[in-house]
Amino acid sequence: MLRRLLVLIVPLLVALVAALGVPLAFAVVQRESQETYLDRLGDASRFASLAENALASDRLTALREELVRYDQLYGISAALVGTDGTVLESSRRPFPLDDPRVEVGLNAAFGGYRGETDQSVWPWERVDLVVVEPVGRDSEVVAAVVTISPTDGLRSAILRQWGVLALIGLVPMLGVVAVAWPMSRWVLRPVRTLDEATAAVAGGHLDARADELGGPPELRRLAASFNAMVDVVGRALRRQRAFVADASHQLRNPLASLRLAVDNLEPHVTDDAGREAQRIAVDEAEEMGRVLDTLLAATRLDSASSAEPVDVDTLLATHVPGWRALAGGMRLDVTVPPGLRALEPPGGLGSVLDELVGNAIRLSGGTRVHIWARTADDGVELHVTDDGTGLSDAERADATRRFWRAPRHQNIPGTGLGLAICAELIESAGGELTLHPAEPHGLDAVVRLSARTPA
Repeated sequence: MLRRLLVLIVPLLVALVAALGVPLAFAVVQRESQETYLDRLGDASRFASLAENALASDRLTALREELVRYDQLYGISAALVGTDGTVLESSRRPFPLDDPRVEVGLNAAFGGYRGETDQSVWPWERVDLVVVEPVGRDSEVVAAVVTISPTDGLRSAILRQWGVLALIGLVPMLGVVAVAWPMSRWVLRPVRTLDEATAAVAGGHLDARADELGGPPELRRLAASFNAMVDVVGRALRRQRAFVADASHQLRNPLASLRLAVDNLEPHVTDDAGREAQRIAVDEAEEMGRVLDTLLAATRLDSASSAEPVDVDTLLATHVPGWRALAGGMRLDVTVPPGLRALEPPGGLGSVLDELVGNAIRLSGGTRVHIWARTADDGVELHVTDDGTGLSDAERADATRRFWRAPRHQNIPGTGLGLAICAELIESAGGELTLHPAEPHGLDAVVRLSARTPA
C-alpha cells in the first residue's frame, strides 16, 4: 500500500513541477533568443550605417576591414549584399547566400523591412541565427547587411538555465517525497497491523489484536473497535464451545443411567409389544449417545485452525490397516503415488478420510472401495470411490448439510454430521469436498487440497 500511495503522489508532484517548469523553460528560450537577436541586430545596424556612408563615398575598404575583424573576434560571418543579389563585401568567401532564411531576409530588406524578428532557438536545433538589416529606408534601400551567427553558446546558455530550473524544481519535489515517505509509513502502519490481525483472526487465532497506539486518531479508533469486536466474537465462540462441551459431558451420566434402566427393563417385559418398545428405547438411547459424541468431536475440531503440509502416502500407511479391518469382506484398494504432499485441514486429513471411507463401507452397499490420488493444477485430489448404489443429484447436493441423511440410511447408525464437518474442515484449509457419481455406479467423494501453505 505504501508503494501504491507513493506511485500516486510522485506523478502528481512531477505533473505539478512540469506545469510550472515547462512555461518557464519556454520563457527562458524566448528571452535568451531575443537578447541574442537584439545584440546581433545592433551590430547589423552599425554595419548598415557604415555601409551607407561607404557606398555614398565609394570607399568600401574600411567596411571590409570592420567585417573581417568582427568575424575574427566573434566568429560571426557578415556581408554587404547589393540589391542585385551580389556580395559587395564580406568577412569570408564564399558567403552562403543560398540559405533559404538569408533569401527570405534579403527579400524583406530590399522591400524596406526587417526579416523575421522572433527567432527562438531550441537546444536541440543546430541552426544559425540570421539577421538581415537594410541599408537605407523604404524605397531608398541600396543594399543589405547580413550576419550569420553560430548558436552553440546560446544553446549552451539555455541548457544551463534549464538545468538550474530542473534543480530548483527537483529539490522541493525530493523534499516532499522525503516527508511523504515517513508520513505515509506512519499513517499506513496501523492499517498494516490491522490487516495482519484480520488475517490472523480469519485463520482462527482469536488472540490477535491490532495496534491501538500508533497512527492517526481515526485509525486508532478503528483498531480499538476491531479489538473490541474480536473480544466479543471470541467470548461468544468460547461460550458456545463450552456450552456444547458441558452439555455433552453433563448429559453423559443421565444418558448412561437411562440406558442402564432401559436395559434392566428387559426381564420384566413379557409381551411382544413391550419388548419391541424396549428395543426401540435402547436404540434411541444409543443414537443419543452417538449424537453427543459427534457434537463433542465437532466442538474439538472447530477449535482447531492450523493447516500444515503432510505426506499423503505416509498418512495412508497408518490408516489403511484400520480401514481393512472395518471393511470386513469388502475389497479395499489404495493407489497413491509416492511423494505426494497436501495441506492438511484442521483436525487432520486422517479423520476426514476415516469419515469418507467409513461412509463408503457402511452406507454404499457395494463390494469395493478404491482410495486413489493425483495432482491437479496447484494442488492434490484425493478420491474415495465405491461401487455401491450411490446418491442422486439432489441427495449429493444435500449430503454436506448438517444432520442430513438419505431416507434409505435412516435405520443405519449415524448422526448426519460427518460429511458436513469434513466439508467445513476442508474449506477452512482452502480446499473443497465434492461428491460425484462413479462409473458405472457408486459414489466418488473428491477432496481437493492445496499442495503448499498459503501466504
